[in-house]
Amino acid sequence: MDDYKNFLEKVHQTLGLDLALYKETQMKRRITTLRDKRGFTSYIQYLQACLKDETLLKEFTDRLTINVSEFYRNPKRWEVLQQNIFPKLISQKPKIKIWSAACSTGEEPYSLAILLLEHFPKQDFEIIATDIDENVLKSAKQGMYQKQSLKELPDRLKNKYFERTGTIYSINPEIKQHITFKRHNLLADAYPHNVDLIVCRNVLIYFTDKAKNSIYQGFSNSLSANGILFVGSTEQIFTPQQYGFELEETFFYKKKQTISS
Repeated sequence: MDDYKNFLEKVHQTLGLDLALYKETQMKRRITTLRDKRGFTSYIQYLQACLKDETLLKEFTDRLTINVSEFYRNPKRWEVLQQNIFPKLISQKPKIKIWSAACSTGEEPYSLAILLLEHFPKQDFEIIATDIDENVLKSAKQGMYQKQSLKELPDRLKNKYFERTGTIYSINPEIKQHITFKRHNLLADAYPHNVDLIVCRNVLIYFTDKAKNSIYQGFSNSLSANGILFVGSTEQIFTPQQYGFELEETFFYKKKQTISS
């Protein structure tokens, strides 16, 4: 068997990660760079070394996930969320449930909480924030960020929702109370139920079409009627009706209500 294909199978067996569902060119390039950097010529030898060395394994798993994030990333989309999406969701129920999928180091779920507390202070809400990478989840739970991550936040919000120590901004404990961080594999684990808003941005571009189809269907099943899926700027769904969605706003898809007979 080809060394790389054998490697993919072994990773799936030992770590539970199905790398075959990621776009091969990008994934193989990323892994090969790391393998070569560590002085291995065989993928299997490299995996065996990772399984024996916790530092190598952490480096490997970190390399597989894309952890680029910041508060209020793409501000225009957050304005749509504030002005159009949240008012509709809030009008339907006293408490809303939000899932920040592939949340990375936590900027996205914390941004959601800040937006709700700032503009809809009487609204009850809960946020589930998930990622496959245990290391970024640890960082997210700490809620400590460099100034660069907050570049899109007005100074008023920085002063209100963060404690500054030198160059580090720490999120207020009040924000943390609304968020539950959990490890979750979009390709393997069960999805939450009755979610009103799913935010999953700039992640699905790394998956194969087969994997994306599965994830979109999972998101549709996860959403309550009229729930919203918010995706990244390069992740438009070209046939939303295939998953029971209709376009609500650019990059926002609403789950259509099914009419029971």
